[in-house]
Amino acid sequence: MATPPLGSILLGTTDASRLRDWYAAAFAPDGAAFSEVSRTMFAGNFGDVGLLIDGRGDVAEKNPEPGRVILNFHVDDARATADRLNAVGVTWLVELEQREGGLFGTLVDPDGNYVQIIQL
Repeated sequence: MATPPLGSILLGTTDASRLRDWYAAAFAPDGAAFSEVSRTMFAGNFGDVGLLIDGRGDVAEKNPEPGRVILNFHVDDARATADRLNAVGVTWLVELEQREGGLFGTLVDPDGNYVQIIQL
């Protein structure tokens, strides 16, 4: 059996529209906007991986363990990406910094999830 590809990641949230709008503004996925899958679920493509955002009643408003899963966006120009994110008004956990192997910055989405931009 061949190794299956990772096709999508699902983020459960109490406010799907808010989270969808944030990811669309911050990262402008293919097509610049998410498509509506159902009344409370949205999907956007980031390269070969889809990001699904699902409105759910079984999750907290804020993620109590945001370091458990971190979405990493690999970018060609981390400084330009950070400038665009600043223009959108994101909240940084760790501002863009040089580390061994590249530039890394960690921001926080509206649900408290950690998101990183990485330029290797």
